[in-house]
Amino acid sequence: MPSSSPISSVNDFVVRFANVNGSGSASANELFARSVLRMGIPVAPRNIFPSNIQGLPTWYEVRISEAGHLGARGGTDLMVAMNPQTWDRDVAGIEPGGYLLYDCTKPLPTSKFRDDITVIGVPLTAICNREYTDARQRQLFKNIVYVGTLCALLDMDVEATERLVAEQFRSKEKLIQANLHALHLGRDWALESLQCPIGLRLRHAKTVGDRIFIEGNSAAALGAVYGGATVCAWYPITPSSSLADAFTGHCRRLRVDPVTKKNKVAIVQAEDELASIGMVIGAAWNGARAFTATSGPGISLMQEFLGLAYFAEIPAVIFDVQRAGPSTGMPTRTQQCDLISCAYASHGDTKHVLLFPEDPAEAFDFAADAFDLADRLQTPIFVMLDLDIGMNHRLCRPLTWDDNRKYDRGKVMTAADLEAGKDFGRYLDVDGDGIPYRTYPGTHPTKGSFFTRGTSRDRYARYTEEGAPYADNMQRLIRKFETAKDLVPRPLQANAAKPTKYGDIYYGSTSPAMDEAIHMIEARGQSLNRLRVRAFPFHSSVTSFASALATHVAVFAHGKSLLSHVPLPRARPSRFEDHQRCSKRRPQARSPARYGGSPSRRNVGRHASERQVVMTWCAHRTSSKAPAARHEIASSTSCAPPSTTTTHAEPMAGRWARSSPSWKTAAGSASRTSGPSTCVTISKPPKPTACPPPPSSSTWPPSACSSTTWSPAPCSSTTPRSP
Repeated sequence: MPSSSPISSVNDFVVRFANVNGSGSASANELFARSVLRMGIPVAPRNIFPSNIQGLPTWYEVRISEAGHLGARGGTDLMVAMNPQTWDRDVAGIEPGGYLLYDCTKPLPTSKFRDDITVIGVPLTAICNREYTDARQRQLFKNIVYVGTLCALLDMDVEATERLVAEQFRSKEKLIQANLHALHLGRDWALESLQCPIGLRLRHAKTVGDRIFIEGNSAAALGAVYGGATVCAWYPITPSSSLADAFTGHCRRLRVDPVTKKNKVAIVQAEDELASIGMVIGAAWNGARAFTATSGPGISLMQEFLGLAYFAEIPAVIFDVQRAGPSTGMPTRTQQCDLISCAYASHGDTKHVLLFPEDPAEAFDFAADAFDLADRLQTPIFVMLDLDIGMNHRLCRPLTWDDNRKYDRGKVMTAADLEAGKDFGRYLDVDGDGIPYRTYPGTHPTKGSFFTRGTSRDRYARYTEEGAPYADNMQRLIRKFETAKDLVPRPLQANAAKPTKYGDIYYGSTSPAMDEAIHMIEARGQSLNRLRVRAFPFHSSVTSFASALATHVAVFAHGKSLLSHVPLPRARPSRFEDHQRCSKRRPQARSPARYGGSPSRRNVGRHASERQVVMTWCAHRTSSKAPAARHEIASSTSCAPPSTTTTHAEPMAGRWARSSPSWKTAAGSASRTSGPSTCVTISKPPKPTACPPPPSSSTWPPSACSSTTWSPAPCSSTTPRSP
């Protein structure tokens, strides 16, 4: 029963696999995605899995877009329905004119299908029962058989798929031949029994360029190695566990002494999140570069220790791979809902530094930068990832590293400084930037010691409960937070080709959806300025960007927005509200709400293009009970850097031909570069050494503190990092 108007598209459609968790489908589905990628066509896969081990439904969605759009599109053009439990839901999600591929070994009533889609039945179970006698083999190879069927239906390059199979099982020749046999079983059957290809087709392209295919958690873990981390203490929690696992894997290759074969890293799986952050703080106090990886519930448990690290001024790095909350929430769905809880973690007047990477490449950069920032600012630094970045493969620019970069250990007073008679006060602000000098334990036998405490103290770390020293210390911490504004990665701003009064502010994993939405808006003749925020505290340019717009600013995120705290000027009248009403209200950032656990290009594009939905500055009154109302918005110690490099990640063919907007940093102009670069990893582990003396002021910030190959926003320099 073919559809009267089947979808016809080349290199631009969505394939969705509906499977049972634990059926062995994950490797087959990823094989399909990588096969498309090998044809030079950009893909954006997303694994939608349940929070159990086996038995519940799981989906794997592959968006194929020659134009390079990587956001979740919404809708399904081709559904591979392998799970009877979710059949009705899966069929209902197919676009009109779409295609349904299913196992027709057991006949289904016509009521189970739709009249406006093309149904393709393949006797997968019958084919496997005929070829295999082992029950487990029948189950596993059925997945490869449907990949072979797709090769025929979509006119895929089967040789590319064969090469991938050979690479995946290169150490097991028997498995290579068995999988290739299953692949051709499905392909040969389809070519003989079905009309191939269908309306959805794949053809070779050259739009991938030199980009790599890597998970954000793996990239962040590699960045931690590059950043000199030698201590990792963690407790398993989805979706951050794979970050600690990846760090362990990298260290097996890169942190083992070649002579003694001893590990040069400490990795501890603690009994809970409290213990893990406690270990990190203790290691960092001793001078090691230490981190933990967790998610929202772990952040909730770490609050007291985070307050101690903030007030005692101990560096630490926390990777928060965010998931949907509150409480247990949806552990396997994405959300940016921890921003406020991390920014103000713990009781009292605490303010923490947050970094917002948009993809695995920035996850690598910001992971390495976080350790420099933690040492420089002597405070916890949060790298705010989320499940969408962390646990999904993403196309991104190659990872780069400057071999001449030196680690910045911040203000550390040495034994020589103490012998020279320098005045040491652990909380003494010598330079006016709010950052005091510290000493490592054992620096000097009689000088430079201090008592680390979480209670109030004076500039020389002496206990006191007097008001004046307490106020002096808190004011200094405020100065330090202000100093951080010029050290963290600055926002990236792109202005429309013509003047406009509309703009949007976004961050993190909303970038792919926002990029596509802007493309859609501009195709309709509308203009939009945009600003991607990359860190908190916000640089002054964030407020300047919002103030420069006449009436409308939109903020997009997956969860509660820290950006609703951006102070905006008093609203001017707009066509939605009269002057009298506007004069009585303060502007407030708003956003369309979507809590489905997955970012959607459709929703972001629709809301961003309809002016009635874009925030009107006069729309909502700011709460008088807080500095800014919190609005709900959604979905959206080694001291030597590695020197040698090798290629790491999926090899690519062709060149990325997608046009890109010109960007500038919010603090000044810079060109978006696209020169050659190489994906790098450490081929020889740096040799752990004793911590060096405090660097001179010229070593901070490192050249291009936030390194991207396309117009990075440097901390205090416009010189981009060399590839």
